Amino acid sequence: MSFNIWEGKVVKLRPIETSDWEEFHKDGLDSEIARLNDTIYGPRTQEGTRKWTEDESNKGWDGHHFRLAIENHDGDLVGSINTFDCDSRNGTFYYGVSIFREYWKKGYASDAVKIILRYFFDELRYQKANALVYNFNEGSIHLHNHLGFTKEGCLRNMVYTNGEYHDILTKEEFQSF
Repeated sequence: MSFNIWEGKVVKLRPIETSDWEEFHKDGLDSEIARLNDTIYGPRTQEGTRKWTEDESNKGWDGHHFRLAIENHDGDLVGSINTFDCDSRNGTFYYGVSIFREYWKKGYASDAVKIILRYFFDELRYQKANALVYNFNEGSIHLHNHLGFTKEGCLRNMVYTNGEYHDILTKEEFQSF
């Protein structure tokens, strides 16, 4: 029996393909998801989303900074996960995960994060994963509590959305909720 580090119990991670554009485009129309993930951007054309997926699929692999598609074991594209601000000297990195609405609460985000943590901790010798989470993103707070993350700090009034300022919670803060 073989082992694929990019497969978990319910998902596998794979490169983004140009053919994924329709699912990403549909997800991009959901303003609530955009707000939970990052920020609400202006509308993107279908051609713009095609170009984005093409650019993502052509980026290549540096082993540290990447965005991967999350696919369930039925072969459905269910979201994406990315890593950024990777500091191999100090062993720290950040990641973000986004699951398409129709696939929420099925364990896909948790499984995808565990795969990323396994790769960074066991293969690349990183020692700390950081997740920035908005204080209004209850789903992400619950996810990170479930994963055993600990609340480390809170960046006050860092994000303005939906008419008010919000805090960003860091990885280690989650245990106090």
